[in-house]
Amino acid sequence: MSIFLRAAGWGGSLLVIIALVIALLKQLITFIGFITFAFKIIIVLAFIAVIGTVGFLVLKGFQNSRKHTE
Repeated sequence: MSIFLRAAGWGGSLLVIIALVIALLKQLITFIGFITFAFKIIIVLAFIAVIGTVGFLVLKGFQNSRKHTE
């Protein structure tokens, strides 16, 4: 019975609070890592879209210049 009383005392409460803070920090670090990864993927996709758009416009410009010279 004294073990349960000791766990319910201020020492046990302090240990539980420390364990909850550690668990929260682990989850927060994981969440920040996921958000950072998602942000990197969005940046890479944006650059691919920009490069694709520029390539499309260059090819379209070549086709228009061929049509005007003929």
